[in-house]
Amino acid sequence: MTLAQDDDPYLWLEEVHDAAAMEWVEARNAETAATLQVGEDHDALRARLLAALESDARIPFGDLRGGFVYNLWQDGTNPRGLWRRTPVAAYAEGKPEWETLLDLDALGAAEEENWVFKGAACAPNGSSRCLLSLSRGGADAVVLREFDIATRRFVADGFMLPEAKGGGSWLDEDTLLVYSDFGPGTMTDSGYARTARRWHRGEGIDEAETVAEIPISDVGLFPTVVRTPEGSYPLLMRAVDFFSIEYSLLTDEGPKLLPLPQKVGVDAILNDALIVRLREDWRVGDETYRSGELLAVPLDGLLAGTPRPARLISPDPRTTIEDVKRSGEHLLVHMLDNVTSRLYLLTPGEAGWQQREIDVRPLGSVRHITTDAFSEHWFFAYQDFITPLTLFSAHGRSTPRAVMEQPGFFDATGLAVRQLEATSADGTRVPYFLVGPEDAEADGDAPVLLYAYGGFQVSETPVYSAARGMGWLETGGTLVVANIRGGGEFGPAWHQAALRENRMRAYEDFAAVAEDLIERGITRPSRLGIMGGSNGGLLVGAAVTQRPELYGAVVSLVPLLDMRRYHLLLAGASWMAEYGNPDDPEQWAWISRYSPYQNIDPEADYPSMLITTSTRDDRVHPGHARKMVARLREYEHPVYYFENIEGGHAGAATPEHTAKLQALVYTYLQRTLMAAADGSGADQQ
Repeated sequence: MTLAQDDDPYLWLEEVHDAAAMEWVEARNAETAATLQVGEDHDALRARLLAALESDARIPFGDLRGGFVYNLWQDGTNPRGLWRRTPVAAYAEGKPEWETLLDLDALGAAEEENWVFKGAACAPNGSSRCLLSLSRGGADAVVLREFDIATRRFVADGFMLPEAKGGGSWLDEDTLLVYSDFGPGTMTDSGYARTARRWHRGEGIDEAETVAEIPISDVGLFPTVVRTPEGSYPLLMRAVDFFSIEYSLLTDEGPKLLPLPQKVGVDAILNDALIVRLREDWRVGDETYRSGELLAVPLDGLLAGTPRPARLISPDPRTTIEDVKRSGEHLLVHMLDNVTSRLYLLTPGEAGWQQREIDVRPLGSVRHITTDAFSEHWFFAYQDFITPLTLFSAHGRSTPRAVMEQPGFFDATGLAVRQLEATSADGTRVPYFLVGPEDAEADGDAPVLLYAYGGFQVSETPVYSAARGMGWLETGGTLVVANIRGGGEFGPAWHQAALRENRMRAYEDFAAVAEDLIERGITRPSRLGIMGGSNGGLLVGAAVTQRPELYGAVVSLVPLLDMRRYHLLLAGASWMAEYGNPDDPEQWAWISRYSPYQNIDPEADYPSMLITTSTRDDRVHPGHARKMVARLREYEHPVYYFENIEGGHAGAATPEHTAKLQALVYTYLQRTLMAAADGSGADQQ
């Protein structure tokens, strides 16, 4: 069944704040609350989750700059958060000495706004001025306001831009490089800025000089200033599509295009060389540099049109470079080797680059790498599915040492982690992690939650999650995290294998993992739940409409679901490089095969579903979730719905919001899958 746009009776639900649409939302929320958000089990779980989210024992991760570590701390007293800082030396000893810079709760109360902190960009040369990004309700759109750390106040008549999807960087203490909505014609079809302006203190924004402009069909223009001890580098990033970027250096004569391939990422600048990761092959003279490699490319050669790349790391087919950051005179490189972390310190010298591997534990992941180009201090955290986060501190080439350890928030006794593989429809090996009881029997009875993402070159690695632990593992559930194509677990090729016309490969990989779990005798369909968010919400929506007999429960969070109209809603046009253009009949032929909203079968025997979103999500339109639920209800398929009024694309803006959402999700999964052995389950709607 394929609906034409004109045949869609639920378009009115795309009117986000329309009275009728919000009345519908409130009615669905009330139905879900009456069934799932009640009971001692739910209330106890919600209280435990909130306690973990607000615990003083959490590690306070932050940003390193100017001799301080800056952190946003949210707890029961300050659910919106305290923006604060500590001297880096104290942080490196695991004994931070915090000073509060801004109380977001007090600010919101005084201004009658539901402010959510979205970051700070601070001026150079020891200035106390910072440009803060504040969001209403967690949306991507932010208000930019100048703040003085010395006085702990916003600057009267300082730099300020109204709410928009934009940002700013400091060229000097009195000049910004900004991108924003400057009025009609200044935003792309994707809803991002298409101009960049040089804005001097004392000027009105309309007086600011436009330094660059891109076509309206591009995704957006994103300028930034990379500041290093060697100098400052204003870069203009023109996103032609989601994966193709043109880099230009803003000079006194204007922007100068850097002759890099379009599918490339610039991670750092060190010794006047751009540190880049290739996402496509690059032919320079007689040499071909392969997709996935890490290169150092001197800037003078790029500006002269004669690039001189030097190879730093060349991953093999089962490894990939996940993250690169500069720390003083070094590069910290995080790699994945068969989806587990390896960490390297690279240092340039007269004899070339020296490489040293940093010891990290097996079957886990490195997170929260914190560095600064002006500091030799660096930090990272380690975790795995059942090992809580530990923060490590190092200086230069010193051996990292543990300085903070987060306690366990759930009982992991008897749990084990394994890495297995399934074989997809075309013979591709698809790895997945399985976390569950060490002594589990292969009797097909384990309640299993299968999670995946499978898009935008995002890697799914081992993560210690209090919510998964309390809500699922601790109650006897088994967790599976699948590394399907479309992700970044094995580099650009793994992602590109499931793009556009090949999108079905991601869904075939996901189904192959589900089938493998059943064939191994780990679970059976009635005990197998699936969950994903955003693109992962699309994944599970496609999975259940294609193979409903494989699953017993479905959780789709802030999802894309109507792929006929996704490119017309909010940031959707920016994702056509991932999915294709549904207005092109040939491309719609691929997309229509999996678009969940268009493939709901009135006669199918679907498992129950829980679909959630946020009214303030200005990235993935809440209309996707609303319309899917309306159509499922029309055909009397079992579905629950929850829409948080705040939260943006994260789905929640405060610890309380997060605990409420997580408790809902795991209460649903427990009552649906863990009761499946005796045929009972949560009341169906």
